[in-house]
Amino acid sequence: MSTSSPEAVKKLLENMQTDLRSLSMECKKKFPPVKEAAESGIVKIKTIAARNTDVLTALKENSSEVVQPFLMGCGTKEPKITQLCLAAIQRLMSHEVVSEAAAGNIINMLWQLMEYGLEELKLLQTVLVLLTTNTVVHDEVLSKAIVLCFRLHFTKDNITNNTAAATVRQVVTVVFERMVAEDERFKGIVEQPPPVQGNTNRRSVSTLRPSAKDAYMLFQDLCQLVNADAPYWLVGMTEMTRTFGLELLESVLNDFPGVFLQHQEFSFLLKERVCPLVIKLFSPNIKFRQGSSSAASPAPVEKPYFPICMRLLRVVSVLIKHFYSLLVTECEIFLSLLVKFLDGEKPQWLRAVAVESVHRLCVQPHLLRSFCQSYDMKQHSTKVFRDIVNALGSFIQSLFIVPNSGITPAVSLPAGSGAQGAAQGGPGTGGVGSNLTTQAAFEYRGTWIPLMTVSVQGSAKATYLEMLDKVEPPSIPEGYAMSVAFSALLDLVRGITSMIERELSKEEDLAAEFREGHPDQEWQPQPGAHLVWEEMVSACWCGLLAALSLLLDASTDETATENILKAELTMASLCGRLGLVTPRDAFITAICKASLPPHYALTVLSSNSINLSSKAYSIQGQSVQIISPSSESHQQVVAVGQPLSAQPQGTVVLTSKNIQCMRTLLNLAHCHGAVLGTSWQLVLATLQHLVWILGLKPAVGGALKPGRAVEGPSTVLTTAVMTDLPVIANILSRLFESSQYLDDVSLHHLINALCSLSLEAMDMANGNNKTRRLSFLSFEEPSLFAVAKLLETGLVNMDRIEILWRPLTGHLLEVCQHPNSRMREWGAEALTALIKAGLAYNHDPPLSQNQRLQLLLLNPLKELSNVLHADIRQKQLESVLQILQSQGDSLGPGWPLVLGVIGAIRNDQGESLIRTAFQCLQLVVTDFLPTMPCTCLQIVVDVAGSFGLQNQELNISLTSIGLLWNISDYFFQRGESIIQELEKEEAALQKQAQEKGETLNRPFHPAPPFDCLWLCLYAKLGELCVDPRPAVRKSAGQTLFSTIAAHGTLLQQPTWHIVVWKVLFHLLNRVRTSSTTADKEKIESGGGNILIHHSRDTAEKQWAETWVLTLAGVARIFNTRRYLLQQLGDFFEAWEVQLNHIQSAALSKNNEVSLAALKSFQEILQIVTPVKDSDKVGDALAAMGVPPVLIDPLSASGPGRPLVRSDSLVERLTRYNGAELQNPPPGEESALEDSALWWSAWNTWYRTGTDCTRPPSGPTEKFSFIPSQPFLTALIQIFPALYQHIKAKFSMDELKKLGVILHGAVSVPISSDASPFILPSYTEAVLTSLQEAVLTALDVLQKAICVGPENLQVMYPAIFEQLLLFVEFSCKPPQYGRVETKHVANAKYNQAEWVALNYVPFAERSLEVLVDLYHKTACHKAVINEKVLQNIIKTLRMPLGLKYACPSETTWKLAVSSLLKVLSIGLPVARQHASSGKFETMWPELANTFEDFLFTKSTPPDNLSIQEFQKNEAIDVEVVQLISTEILPFANFIPKDFVGQIMTMLNKGSIHSQSPSFTEAEIDVRMREEFSKVCFETLLQFSFSNKVSTPQEGYISRMALSVLLKRSQDVLRRYVEDERLSGRCPLPRQQVTEIIFVLKAISTLMDSLKKTQPENVDGNTWAQVIALYPTLVECITCSSTEVSSALKEALGPFKDFMQPPVSRVQNGES
Repeated sequence: MSTSSPEAVKKLLENMQTDLRSLSMECKKKFPPVKEAAESGIVKIKTIAARNTDVLTALKENSSEVVQPFLMGCGTKEPKITQLCLAAIQRLMSHEVVSEAAAGNIINMLWQLMEYGLEELKLLQTVLVLLTTNTVVHDEVLSKAIVLCFRLHFTKDNITNNTAAATVRQVVTVVFERMVAEDERFKGIVEQPPPVQGNTNRRSVSTLRPSAKDAYMLFQDLCQLVNADAPYWLVGMTEMTRTFGLELLESVLNDFPGVFLQHQEFSFLLKERVCPLVIKLFSPNIKFRQGSSSAASPAPVEKPYFPICMRLLRVVSVLIKHFYSLLVTECEIFLSLLVKFLDGEKPQWLRAVAVESVHRLCVQPHLLRSFCQSYDMKQHSTKVFRDIVNALGSFIQSLFIVPNSGITPAVSLPAGSGAQGAAQGGPGTGGVGSNLTTQAAFEYRGTWIPLMTVSVQGSAKATYLEMLDKVEPPSIPEGYAMSVAFSALLDLVRGITSMIERELSKEEDLAAEFREGHPDQEWQPQPGAHLVWEEMVSACWCGLLAALSLLLDASTDETATENILKAELTMASLCGRLGLVTPRDAFITAICKASLPPHYALTVLSSNSINLSSKAYSIQGQSVQIISPSSESHQQVVAVGQPLSAQPQGTVVLTSKNIQCMRTLLNLAHCHGAVLGTSWQLVLATLQHLVWILGLKPAVGGALKPGRAVEGPSTVLTTAVMTDLPVIANILSRLFESSQYLDDVSLHHLINALCSLSLEAMDMANGNNKTRRLSFLSFEEPSLFAVAKLLETGLVNMDRIEILWRPLTGHLLEVCQHPNSRMREWGAEALTALIKAGLAYNHDPPLSQNQRLQLLLLNPLKELSNVLHADIRQKQLESVLQILQSQGDSLGPGWPLVLGVIGAIRNDQGESLIRTAFQCLQLVVTDFLPTMPCTCLQIVVDVAGSFGLQNQELNISLTSIGLLWNISDYFFQRGESIIQELEKEEAALQKQAQEKGETLNRPFHPAPPFDCLWLCLYAKLGELCVDPRPAVRKSAGQTLFSTIAAHGTLLQQPTWHIVVWKVLFHLLNRVRTSSTTADKEKIESGGGNILIHHSRDTAEKQWAETWVLTLAGVARIFNTRRYLLQQLGDFFEAWEVQLNHIQSAALSKNNEVSLAALKSFQEILQIVTPVKDSDKVGDALAAMGVPPVLIDPLSASGPGRPLVRSDSLVERLTRYNGAELQNPPPGEESALEDSALWWSAWNTWYRTGTDCTRPPSGPTEKFSFIPSQPFLTALIQIFPALYQHIKAKFSMDELKKLGVILHGAVSVPISSDASPFILPSYTEAVLTSLQEAVLTALDVLQKAICVGPENLQVMYPAIFEQLLLFVEFSCKPPQYGRVETKHVANAKYNQAEWVALNYVPFAERSLEVLVDLYHKTACHKAVINEKVLQNIIKTLRMPLGLKYACPSETTWKLAVSSLLKVLSIGLPVARQHASSGKFETMWPELANTFEDFLFTKSTPPDNLSIQEFQKNEAIDVEVVQLISTEILPFANFIPKDFVGQIMTMLNKGSIHSQSPSFTEAEIDVRMREEFSKVCFETLLQFSFSNKVSTPQEGYISRMALSVLLKRSQDVLRRYVEDERLSGRCPLPRQQVTEIIFVLKAISTLMDSLKKTQPENVDGNTWAQVIALYPTLVECITCSSTEVSSALKEALGPFKDFMQPPVSRVQNGES
């Protein structure tokens, strides 16, 4: 309810009347005047109420009268009455019915009461009500009221004092509020400013309005009072305190700043009165030094007084806060003073309140900016802002320096801090382990300072500045000052950074808007703002950094640490944004250092901090050092790891604070990467070391994962940090992912930093390697951080990869060459991952249209080939494989690079490398040949070839040869399209070359490009054919000849010339050279698990196989491509060269080669003439050697993918071979040419034969070479075929040459190890194939002579001669030089090196052939003239003479039968030509032959069976029969000597002499009785024949008989004699045998005599015969039955002669 409502008014009137009534009642007795006044007052009120409608106004007008009774009541000084009156007055005031005059009266009355000391509280209440309800009191009345309150403040009563103080404060406020209200009322009215006088007197208030004037007077007097001067306006003041004055000043200044700022007069007061006052009052504090004794100073120094000092600081704070703009100079002084108060020599409490004041400034960034603008940026001004910050810093530092005096122990160790011992070492013991306290604190070098919560962030809530009731300086709890200073620092940083960043963002928005609107113009920011920001940062960063670093080091509380780090982070980021490099780097360095263990050696950081600490900043003469972290921080250890350093050190410890700092660092890099610039280096270096200590290892894609250290003292991590690690690793990755949002310049900074980090890591790893080598310590892993992160950065920036590709890959390539394997491995991993990602990335424009980029991406892959380390090459090749698998189809112009990489293999690389590279090549050949440009095909051939040539992995070499075959297949099937593309390319190249004026330089140049491709392929295969490894040579050889055979038809004719000379003959030459120089040392079996066959156990033998293959291949080509080659013009030369090769191979000292050479020889000789008629194209093709597969209409498709036929093979072949197919060579020329070719072949054959059959001259060395049987056989077998072509001109000379070779060939012995396979067992009469061949050759010749013209027949004797030579071998095996051979029968195979063949079967076969031939040719003139028969007999004489001594008994038996056959043919011829004398010399030879045979000097072997003996005897008999039938009957045509010899011989035969070796049982059989008998008969027959033409003959036979008879007589007599002497003893067996034989001979003689004409028998003979009779009779007594029976037979025939004797005369006549 308001005071003016009718009800309120009615109530007021009632109350007043009641009050007056009460008053009159009270005063009735003692104070009648008062009673009367009261009663009249009642009447007055009723009157006013009755008369006026507006009762209140009327009351106010009459208020003096209405109040009067109450004032009088107060005058009574009666407490009860006074209280009643004052209450009534207050009621009137509250209804605002007191006029100005009444108010004056009331004040005067109150003054009186005050002087009497009555109702003091009521007075104060009344004054307050009076002044607050209305504005009637002003000027002197007001001043009196105020003085009254002041006076009451200084009474003895505490309650009154306090109430008065409150009232004064309220009253002062009211005065100023009135002024503010007054200003509001006049706000709209423009006033005439009064003319300003020259020197404005402080009294000059005439220009002020009433309320303002009161306020002015009041404020001026307050200044006077505080300054202890008399007031001007507050008259009647008796007492005043400075503290109270200062409080009032402060409240006015703080509550009504507008008044001072709007009114000049007030501003003047501030400048002229307040500031000098404050400065004056500060002086004791300034001069005071704690601990300086007063004795030393001349005048006693006034001690600082806490209440005043504290209040002064409050005033200063207010002045600075509100009136800084007015009082620039004064504020400079204040601030300097404030800074001085923080000095260590000042009392603790003073420093505490000073810090609180500074904190108040720190939460006002705009104010700080003003300082900076007003002072720091002015030339000769104090650097106030810098000093404040530095002061805070040194203040914090000083707190850690143990104070030396002037502080009670209670202060430094308050009893409250439970963790503290009484000693300074306390914190150490309390440290981490102590669970008494978890209080946040700072601890540094033994000083432990707790941290309290002093104020909410961003507000400076002071404690000591508010202690207005304390008179004595309070004891400051430990850590309070530190806590305030800490808050101040944080607020300062927070304020400044957020202010500047806000403004920066605003500016950036403006700039963006401007650019949108004016894209063509450059945005120009206002320079001023930037200058201020930069100055602010420059001014404060050193101090901040010094303080923050120290605090960070000392902090033991996570939150505090977090705050410090956040401050450093925001500062670093701000410096970065403003482009202030040094401070930015300094803050970053601080964070980095804090992340690492104490004293950690990290060059990047130390170099930087040296830099900083050399600028020690001086603050008021005190030097501020940037403190390096101390080591005794009592933090929880969360990780133990190894430092990343070149020298092995112990372990280092990471605390949770280090990890916290690390996270800040990550945060910095992540959120502010764009402003880091060169400091990336610091950040990354630190992260690298931390990652290392924590044991994070890079994983795929460069992300780091927690991993164990490889060796050495392993990293130890607590569970706390284990859970953190994945988070840290994740942040790390995100950090580099965010690099995609950096601009190009920042990105380059990042890359450069990573590269230089990586270089350091490389140096370190290098160092490690060196020290390891010296000290044999365990191997330490290198740091892979930088490499991993380069990879990550590259991967996320693929879209602009070009700008960073070169520095990135250039560096990674260096890493790949590092000696440390882990380092290299990651370098390669990163590089290849980048290349693969680059190729796979969806670029715009795509790679296929951006060849330059594609080559750029692939280039590093090629560069890797220069690295020598196998692991790198392995990685490189694996990635090539992956690239092929994923991007193979789109490589295009990148193919040469990729193929170059695949082909860059060397033998010193390991197997696995080569295997991987080869997988790539296989993939290329199977899948990508059609997609690559044809110009790359040659590279593919080269690469495949190089894999063939590598010697690490045999299987790869072999497979690569298979690939070459596949490639050739591809060429064949895609021929058309390849030709087109190559020719296009060729034309372009040709044009370029012409423009440059050079000649086109290409291998095999004149040939067309497609042919060149083939030639390259052939050349490669050719190289492989002379590879050191036999298997490779074999495979390559087969492939080369197969491809030439299969696809050679595609080549143009002139190209064949190159094939023959440059490919085939070149290859033959190389193979020949290698084979002849190959090592003969035995190769040990490889590794013991592979057995090498003895035929391949030397290099020489292995090369032999190659030679064989090559020779055969070339021969086949010569054979199948004959027509084509013959058109080349130099075919004859080629033929000669080919034959020359065959010859040198045939003469090589290797059986395999030589044999194969002959096979090739055979092949080129047995050339089948191709089909002449061209309608059978298929046949023609077949004849040309195209395998049937290719003639088949379905072409075989290459491996991997079917290929479309480009045109019919037949057409293509006809196109290439048109000439050959249609015009076979004309007859005569070709015959002529052919004969030259054949004779050339004959010469080769002859040279070969001569050289290989010529026995070694001189003593044979162990190793002299003797050709093998199969070789000789083959050689001889060639002759018949060859002969067919040359027989037309084959003359005697050639025959002689042939004979030499045949003889030589047969004479060659066999090596003992081969003999079991070639020699038949001795008993078998089998010919070796060589011998067969020799005879076949002779047979061919003989047949040719037989059917040939007459002139050929002169060759017969030569053939006989040859055969006879062979026959001789039966008894006299040929000698081969001086080679010692053992005869096979007695050779133990292992003793003799060479074994002679069993020549018997051969000799015998030769003999049969000879007899056969003689049979045909006995009558030929040449045969007769050349004394063939004599030669035959002469030759046969040898085996016949040897008889049993012959190597084989068959020999002499065959010889006999042959002799008989030959003689049966030859003797008639001989008789026929007896007169010519051509046979004269034959007869003696024949006689000797008979003699040698029939009376052999050899004895039959002991083991000869009786049956055998009888058979042999029968042969002897046959011979005698021949003599009796073919010779003796024709004695008249035969020389006499010869007949004589025969007779003597028969004579000899008829007298038998036994062999002494017979056993008794055999003797009768073995006496050759039958033979003797036949001889005897023949002898007798011819002795008594009437045909004897000459007396001489008769004489011979007579003589023979008499000798015989005489001998018989002797034998018989001796026998009889011996028989008698021996008595009962039987005679020796042989004597008995002899006698038996004699008896038989006698009976034979008797038979013969009976048959003969008596006239032919000589009388003397008869006499001798008859003379025998008595002797015979004497033998009858013998005891032997055998003798008896023989005797009976001998005596029997005598009966025929027993007849009466005839007359003697008759006998004599006869």
